[in-house]
Amino acid sequence: MAIGSVSGQGRQLRFALSAFSRQAAFRYHASFFYRWRYAGSAPERLLIAPIDLRTADPTTALDIYAGRFYFSGEGVDAEGSSVFDVDPPSESWARELHGFGWLRHLRATDTAISRSNARSLVEEWIAQSNRGDPIAWETGVTARRVISWLAQAPLILEGCDLTFYRRFMRSLTRQARYLRRTAHDGPQGLPRLRVMVALTSAGLSMSEQNRFLKQVAKWLDQELVRQILPDGGHVSRNPTAVLDLLLDLLPLRQAFAARGAETSRILLSAIDRMMPMLRYFRQGDGSFARFNGTGETPADQLATVLAYDDVRGAPLTAAPHSGYQRIEAGTTILIADAGRPPPTDFSTEAHAGCLSFEMSSGRQRLIINCGVPFDSTGPLHRLARTTAAHSTVSLNDTSQCRFLTRSWIGDWLGEAVISGPTRVKSERRFEGGTTILDMGHNGYVSRYAIVHERRLALSDAGDRLDGADVFLSPSGNPVSRSGKDAFAIRFHLHPNVRATRDGSSVLLELPDGEIWEFVTDSPEVELEESILMSNTRGNRATTQIVVHGRAQRSPGVGWQIQRTAVGGRRRAVSAPRQRETPA
Repeated sequence: MAIGSVSGQGRQLRFALSAFSRQAAFRYHASFFYRWRYAGSAPERLLIAPIDLRTADPTTALDIYAGRFYFSGEGVDAEGSSVFDVDPPSESWARELHGFGWLRHLRATDTAISRSNARSLVEEWIAQSNRGDPIAWETGVTARRVISWLAQAPLILEGCDLTFYRRFMRSLTRQARYLRRTAHDGPQGLPRLRVMVALTSAGLSMSEQNRFLKQVAKWLDQELVRQILPDGGHVSRNPTAVLDLLLDLLPLRQAFAARGAETSRILLSAIDRMMPMLRYFRQGDGSFARFNGTGETPADQLATVLAYDDVRGAPLTAAPHSGYQRIEAGTTILIADAGRPPPTDFSTEAHAGCLSFEMSSGRQRLIINCGVPFDSTGPLHRLARTTAAHSTVSLNDTSQCRFLTRSWIGDWLGEAVISGPTRVKSERRFEGGTTILDMGHNGYVSRYAIVHERRLALSDAGDRLDGADVFLSPSGNPVSRSGKDAFAIRFHLHPNVRATRDGSSVLLELPDGEIWEFVTDSPEVELEESILMSNTRGNRATTQIVVHGRAQRSPGVGWQIQRTAVGGRRRAVSAPRQRETPA
């Protein structure tokens, strides 16, 4: 794809060369001709089985027993044959199958039939594991399988014969050796960190692995230092990544204690820093704000992890390393994205939503971003990553960031962010009973020579949000006429919000009857269609408020969202004054 700047081209080239070298090393070590080196003697026994904190559904076990496997929104009926012989409907479905996380549902039933079924399915996988299925041997998938087999060992091994036990241990050892060899060659980010968790779990669980455990525990510490930011966020800037990691790291901490081994201070510190971030990203209804790849929040898993939070303190107000700001006033919560895109290697799921915000009143969502869909590779997923899918400003129907898409490089290496905001301003202050956020980014400077600045001011009572979006040249002067200065300020509404025009304003009615009113000093306000994408429940149609204009004619646009009286006469809401452009 075309890159609009030399720096963007250089970033793309560096990313491509780095990823190419890792891919080449990984494919060599994962090849059929090399895989024989992972064979050999296996440990005699398992000493412990780490716990699995992910919640289980016994009804899912009935589907599995009947040969019906539902993953990633798609189902397959094995119809009496091995599920590992069927053609997978999608790559995400195949990853779920070969990851074996679904074994926990069989364990939840605690019956002899489920144990026998689990053992049979594991045995089927071991029998066909030499086929070299590329998805089954992806490092992230293999790591998830090792973690699942170790956690569900009581289910798999109870009542088994010695022959199966030895075959199981040989396969588990082979996979651990494969991960050890390819640990630093696979994808960056969560998959690599999960590999280190799997290796450390294997070192703790299997007998006579002291030397192996010492090495992989060191690798885990190094990756935690690299990926967990000082404020507890993940380097990918995805709020859900924090929850996913804690679901793996908390059992690992307990496994160290069960073996009587010393837990590293790095692991303990990472967990302690990540715990408050779970509360930081929660909106009033308890779910995470939708930023940088976050979709529906698994409420059951979140509740399970929060039960391990010994501090239970109030959430932070700012996460400067993760690049987020949070204001909680009265019953209103506002969370804003005030950070740069993550490093290229960690950005394959990142979104172009700088300066976007989400807002809730009580337990009701009001302003949202569009989230992420089921399909993680299709056009709707690409749409979800664009600036227009976020409650912020887009210029000329383009995004702040450029993604590595629509090319063989993007298909092979992942759709990483290769250019975007390099400078993001974020200042917070309290003034006259109002918390004010002054933010700005330069994501459009290379293409349109326009800097976007946004001010958000939430009253101490949480009943009024004053906002202003300003467009300046890089020097701070008014934008010159170029014909490429059309802007759209978007406010995506939750599907439960009913929006109606009322003269020059827009009334926003929440399910409990609470009413908010949107007003602006711009005459070009429209109600347009939008969508709330979900990776678990399916997509829902909704509405967005869009303020159109041109930066040269309207260098500053003021707007206000104010809660009006419920069940009585509405208070008058005056239109905000138009922001003046600095001289």
